[in-house]
Amino acid sequence: MILPTVSADPQLIRQGLPLIDVRAPVEFAKGALPGAVNLPLMDDEERRRVGIAYKEQGQQAAIALGNELVSGAVKEARMAAWRDYLTRHPEAVIYCFRGGLRSQIVQQWLAESGVVRPRIEGGWKALRQRLLAHIDGAAQQPLLVVGGLTGCAKTVLINRLANGVDLEGFAKHKGSAFGRSPEPPPCQIDFEHRLSKRLLELPGPLVVEDESRQIGEVNVPLSFWGAMERAPRLRVEMPLDWRLEQLRRDYILDLEHAYQLRYGPEEGWQRMCQQLSNALLRLKKRLGSARLQRLQRLQELAFAAHEQGNTQAHEAWLAPLLTEYYDPMYRYHLERQRDAGVPEYHVGDWESCLAAARQWSLDQTVTR
Repeated sequence: MILPTVSADPQLIRQGLPLIDVRAPVEFAKGALPGAVNLPLMDDEERRRVGIAYKEQGQQAAIALGNELVSGAVKEARMAAWRDYLTRHPEAVIYCFRGGLRSQIVQQWLAESGVVRPRIEGGWKALRQRLLAHIDGAAQQPLLVVGGLTGCAKTVLINRLANGVDLEGFAKHKGSAFGRSPEPPPCQIDFEHRLSKRLLELPGPLVVEDESRQIGEVNVPLSFWGAMERAPRLRVEMPLDWRLEQLRRDYILDLEHAYQLRYGPEEGWQRMCQQLSNALLRLKKRLGSARLQRLQRLQELAFAAHEQGNTQAHEAWLAPLLTEYYDPMYRYHLERQRDAGVPEYHVGDWESCLAAARQWSLDQTVTR
């Protein structure tokens, strides 16, 4: 039987086709294709044993051992999982690491049961290479970077734009010492794949937030980061009280809500307080011991007031953290950009910057 294939085309990802990843769970955890579900041919231990057989005895011995390990009730359970998923997602496509033996075996078994679905030629590896190449290509598109002091709601602005690329969202991290999410961070591969998928949707001008290359646990791909470094800037300027309110909602109330959804009210509250305490402690070297101790006392008082319903108390430690640490650090970053000749497209309040970003995008679209 000739088993059907499809090319490793990034449009599979752009179209959002459901994918069946038949690699072992340990491989899937290191990075998968967007839209994939892990329904493995072999579990981690079976894969380990087959790999040893391949190295010591060759391919035929490995195949024989694989057929022995995945047989009987084990095979039937995995067949049932594949058929069930394909019943709910009949357009799904199958892949393994290189589009070779494992995906072909799954195809063959399914075809023998009356279900025929294609596999991706070259598998995960080939399509990953195409996705990374697309990121490199997107680095040549017109790009605008939104900057501004901490608390200027730059991420909110990015997400208001049809052509905004939310790097922090893909990283599951807000980009500062206080930016960790209750959700586990993605691995580097998954971050790159999510970014590529978004870029596939945006063939024209792009707008991103001013970021360090490292966002939480991941790094922006070098080609795209280089484009960000050279791109014109749009700078949001908002007063301190506005920024403090934004931070209170974003870094306190929303964070508390996210933790409590994940862990329940009591444990969620404790985890949130611990995260904020640890984040402040990580700044010890830059803040200095005396200033750190002062901010820690203010933070502890704010936690106590928060438990009594006064969330405004957090401004007592957030305000000096901004004015004494984050604001000077950003102004230094801004001076370095100016010295490097990075162009500044617009400076203004949040609403004017949103309008300016939309106008820039329109101008770039018209002139292309």
